[in-house]
Amino acid sequence: MTFACHDQFLYHQPIAKITKVTNSKPLTQVDEFQNKDQITYQKIQGIVLNGHYCGKKIHLKNSFTKTHATDQEFHKNRQVFVSQIVKSKNGLEGNIKNVKRDYVIVFLGWLVVTLLILLMNKDGLKTIFSVIINTFVFIFAIWIDQHVYGNAVIIVFSILTICFSAISLLIILGPNKKMLATFFSTIIGTLFSVLLGILILKITKNRGVFYESMQYVTQIPQTLFLAELMLGSLGAVMDECSDIIATLFELHSLNPMISRQQLFQAGKKVGNEIVGPLINVLFLVFMTGTFASSILYLKNNNSWGYTFNMNMSLGMVQSLISAIGIASVVPIVSMFGALLLGRKQVDE
Repeated sequence: MTFACHDQFLYHQPIAKITKVTNSKPLTQVDEFQNKDQITYQKIQGIVLNGHYCGKKIHLKNSFTKTHATDQEFHKNRQVFVSQIVKSKNGLEGNIKNVKRDYVIVFLGWLVVTLLILLMNKDGLKTIFSVIINTFVFIFAIWIDQHVYGNAVIIVFSILTICFSAISLLIILGPNKKMLATFFSTIIGTLFSVLLGILILKITKNRGVFYESMQYVTQIPQTLFLAELMLGSLGAVMDECSDIIATLFELHSLNPMISRQQLFQAGKKVGNEIVGPLINVLFLVFMTGTFASSILYLKNNNSWGYTFNMNMSLGMVQSLISAIGIASVVPIVSMFGALLLGRKQVDE
């Protein structure tokens, strides 16, 4: 934290520390849709912490609204990136480009690592290691996608899906029967849900799916949507597979003579119990991802139908297809677990 608060010398872009803030009186604003807000103007003084003007005072300006929709209020001692620095009669003047947040990221990273180690010991370290490796793998996949100009999106992200599953399960579970059962059931369940989703989209000819609502897309949106679908389904299916397999292994450790039929039925029962909560988790994640933008659409006098089509339809389709994967993987993972762990029959 101390280093991150004093690492301005690592940045090429000028950084200033705010030393004084003067706020104007809030002014009420009303737009054409009768949305009311208040805007406040700030006069800010600071000291440049790096670069050619290091140690010199600088004058900055900012404005923020009460809702903070696209802006924020600045306070004393905050560090900010500045741009367009010019000399004037009052000294240096510039514009605030962004906030320096690396020390916040360092703190959050330290907090996550500490809690994982304290609560999970070695398993926590394995989790951290798998996340780090998967992050580099994901960045590498994005790099490949950019260098092939989006012409192999499905191939790249299909391989990425397999890599994510293998890396995560190998590191966390190790090379054993539990890992194999979870891996194969995860891949089959994800493949089934994605193929079924593609079939449904083909049959319906993509009616009701508004790919144009994907913002800032410079590639074919349909293929990117399928890539998102694969990764989203993978996360949900892997979560369920891990729960069921862990339960079956626990049952086997308590009763090594348990039959395959008993394990299969136990896996189905566990799966039926967790399908509902997992689908609800998918729905809640989808809702939280679109809540703020949906409110913005509605506040700007758009209809519920238009708001759903342009802001929520793709997420809903992804959630539904992932829910199909969650439901379909229950017998698959139960079967794999039963075949690997159970006996053909219980001895009399």
